[in-house]
Amino acid sequence: MIILWLAVGGTDGAQIRAALRRGSGVLCLLVYALFICNANAADPQPYQVTIEPSVSSSIDELLNSTSLLVTLREQAPVPPFGLITRARGDVERLSAVLNSFGYYRPTILITIEGRALDDPDLPPFLDQVPAGMPVNVQVAIEEGALYHLRRVELEGMVPPMAAAALMLSPGEPAIAAIVTAARERVLTALHEEGYPLAAVSEPIAYADDEAQAIDVQFQAQTGPQADIGTITFQGLDRVNDDFAREALPLREGERYSPSRIEMARRQVLETGVFSTVTVRAADQVSSDGRIALTLEVEERPLRVVNLSGAYSTDLGISLSASWTHRNLFGNAEQLILSAAGTGLWGNATDDVGYQLSARFIKPAFLRPDQTWELGVNAVKQDLKAYKQRAETIATSLRRKFSPQWTGSVGLSITRDDVSQKDVSHIYQLFALPISATYDSTGLTNPLLDPTRGFRVSLVATPTQAFGANSLTFAILQASGSTYFDLSGNDRSVLALRGIVGSVLGASNFDLPPDQRLYAGGSGTVRGYRYQSIGPLFPDGDPIGGTAVDAASIEFRQRLFGNFGVVTFVDAGQASDEGVPFTGTLRVGAGVGVRYYTPIGVVRADFAIPLNRPPNGDTFGIYISLGQAF
Repeated sequence: MIILWLAVGGTDGAQIRAALRRGSGVLCLLVYALFICNANAADPQPYQVTIEPSVSSSIDELLNSTSLLVTLREQAPVPPFGLITRARGDVERLSAVLNSFGYYRPTILITIEGRALDDPDLPPFLDQVPAGMPVNVQVAIEEGALYHLRRVELEGMVPPMAAAALMLSPGEPAIAAIVTAARERVLTALHEEGYPLAAVSEPIAYADDEAQAIDVQFQAQTGPQADIGTITFQGLDRVNDDFAREALPLREGERYSPSRIEMARRQVLETGVFSTVTVRAADQVSSDGRIALTLEVEERPLRVVNLSGAYSTDLGISLSASWTHRNLFGNAEQLILSAAGTGLWGNATDDVGYQLSARFIKPAFLRPDQTWELGVNAVKQDLKAYKQRAETIATSLRRKFSPQWTGSVGLSITRDDVSQKDVSHIYQLFALPISATYDSTGLTNPLLDPTRGFRVSLVATPTQAFGANSLTFAILQASGSTYFDLSGNDRSVLALRGIVGSVLGASNFDLPPDQRLYAGGSGTVRGYRYQSIGPLFPDGDPIGGTAVDAASIEFRQRLFGNFGVVTFVDAGQASDEGVPFTGTLRVGAGVGVRYYTPIGVVRADFAIPLNRPPNGDTFGIYISLGQAF
């Protein structure tokens, strides 16, 4: 609760004091509880309420959400006397809302059927109203004068950078939320400057009703500046203490900084072995100028089994299972074994396939922000485009450069047995994938629903091929997506996606078919069969290309409960010219439903092609876990 003490008396001073105490306006819980009890009283009096518009829509919205006459009209009926009491309480509540926007001398007039609330004839009048007949409640508002800040003072020995965070200027409207936010900015700045015990008083406000101005004073105490002292872990069981300290990018002797501590906390959490990590600082600074930190952790279950499935008209049914050991040797090493069956009853497949993999992940490898991964993978695919049997061993090193930026470099060796149109070749592929990603959505789990920010991924994969054809080529790919929260409460989201890719150093038929670029399907253009957009053989089977591009726009709307709907338009093309934005552009559109669960979104999309080629599919259905992008 925000409290601004005032050094003025009288009615006007009391109004300002009450307003700044409430900040942006609060509901009177006591009155709420009283009227809930009265909801069971006999002879409830129905009513209609109208609040006259004020000077802005934002104020009107808060007035309506604060008024108990509005919010409790249907859910908490009251008898005639209770209606009068509720209306009287709204006078103070609505005044507090206007006060919080800088209007400290408003006039609120509430009438019931044109009668004032203190009219002695009002109670008997309401008693005579026929049962079930609603009465009209009218709320008239006169905002009064808008007060402005006149003097703003920050007392205490405050460092210049922290003082600059106040950012309050004389002449600004005296809006309570802005004044109290200034206090929080100064306090945060002092903590970031290394003053863990700093305190900034609630603002003291002095009102001048004649000048319609407010003077505001803050009092700050920095306390001692401190470095980080002893770091202690609590809650470690199967995780080694040495690893936890290595994974924590904080060291004793560093300057105390809450943002730096929070970044370190998140990094420890991202090792995957802890379900919660909480940092608690000591309540005093030691004689040597240090403050101790305690990290309280809770370890996740040691092993987990995941089962999942998906269906689409082009790729059919896929079922997968994985087993994960989260702490193999006590240092958060993960071993993940997975198997999947794919391609059952899909119109873009000729037979079922499989994917088998084993991955070993070592977090905090050589440095806290670095992860090493080693994996082996076997895949069988019988697609309309090609048939493939391949085995791969790969390793990669991934480093988190900041909360948003991540980079990786890897090496993979693949034995690729692939055939197209009954022509088989065996390749040995040596690839060096290099990637950079930027993610400002604030999400660490890709299955969670992004509602703001954007993601960008850049990948370059130089590859040397031996065997059936010896050549050097590179695959360049860039993708990005961005999200706009249109409603402000994550319920209406506009999502955009773009993908471009190109192959350098090789022509279409020089490349192994599985290294070519394709469009069509859930990952690019819904409504079109997987890999069906781009160069085709005379019988309509995909050839693949050396360039691809695709774009999507999707509107996501949450409905009742955990359900939501989407509408979308996808477009894309692929060609053998090596340059994106060439070829025949295909467009698909559709609708979908979403069911939101704690582990992610279950999606079901129905899409149709808007300019399908001859003999192309008339629709596509896609069901899986997670948003399309």
